[in-house]
Amino acid sequence: MSTLATAVLHYLQEVLGIGTPSVRPWARADELPYFLRDAFQFSELELLGHPVVLAMGRGATKQSLSEVRTWLAKVTTLAGQPVVYVTDALASYDRRRLIEQKVPFIVPGNQLYLPDLGLDLREYFRQRAPATQAALSPSAQAMLITALLRQPWQPDWQPSKVATALGYTPMTLSRAVKELTAAGLATAYTVGRSRWLRMELPPEQTWERAKPALRTPVRRTVWVKAHGLVAHRPSRIAGLSALARYSMLTEPKWPVYAMTAAEWKAAMDAGVQELPVPEAGAQEWQVWSYSPALVQDAITVDPLSLMLSLQENADDRIQLALDELKGQLPW
Repeated sequence: MSTLATAVLHYLQEVLGIGTPSVRPWARADELPYFLRDAFQFSELELLGHPVVLAMGRGATKQSLSEVRTWLAKVTTLAGQPVVYVTDALASYDRRRLIEQKVPFIVPGNQLYLPDLGLDLREYFRQRAPATQAALSPSAQAMLITALLRQPWQPDWQPSKVATALGYTPMTLSRAVKELTAAGLATAYTVGRSRWLRMELPPEQTWERAKPALRTPVRRTVWVKAHGLVAHRPSRIAGLSALARYSMLTEPKWPVYAMTAAEWKAAMDAGVQELPVPEAGAQEWQVWSYSPALVQDAITVDPLSLMLSLQENADDRIQLALDELKGQLPW
């Protein structure tokens, strides 16, 4: 039995107060297409008198939430009984979307949602423990994202070079290095007189570990008139405008750009005025807590910061587009 399957059984015993459920391989799994058998390990058990199929995500397979929903629908049609998605980790916004669409799921040790059983199991839901990981400062977050997006991937990097490129002072650099090492995201070491950081995990795993400590880079959003702003318009496309470049999402009504606080101040000093409400021909400018130009030679903001800026948006179209974006990360 896999580690994930064992964790599911222990979790069900704990939250439902039942004996050890009898788990067996699902007999009809061989009728599924090969790609589904590659993506999931299928088991069957009886839960509170109801037969249930468990679709346990295989750790080596990267699946977007939109794929999971579509694939589980195919399995449910074949099974004729509830099919429950099982994974060892699920972001809060992904859990919310699954609940909104009544997709059963189990995250062992975290949450259980089984609407198809006709039972109200909300009393068994376990609230996520308060995050103990302190949020990274904007400078540390910017340095981490810059390092994660370097191509080709290099686990060892010199934070001083990244800090210099971002215009950070030695004091800011020192603080950022302490934050990254304290968060367990990197290990510091010295070669000669140079300080280096080493990421012990691959970039995707480092990103997942870091996400609880990361915050949206957007400090505030302003509306401005587009006419006559060519000289002061930010160069990086952001928000839904950027997401539309990475996905099938329709371009938003108002073009979205990102800039630093210093750039916004310079624009205001040059006569750019903030509108109280958007009007015809207006643009949406996001004022960021760090540079929106972490990746060189790009017209949009970097994909990781873009995901952070939109992760709390509950619009399902946007979350599906973010799934598309996640599939394009250079990992």
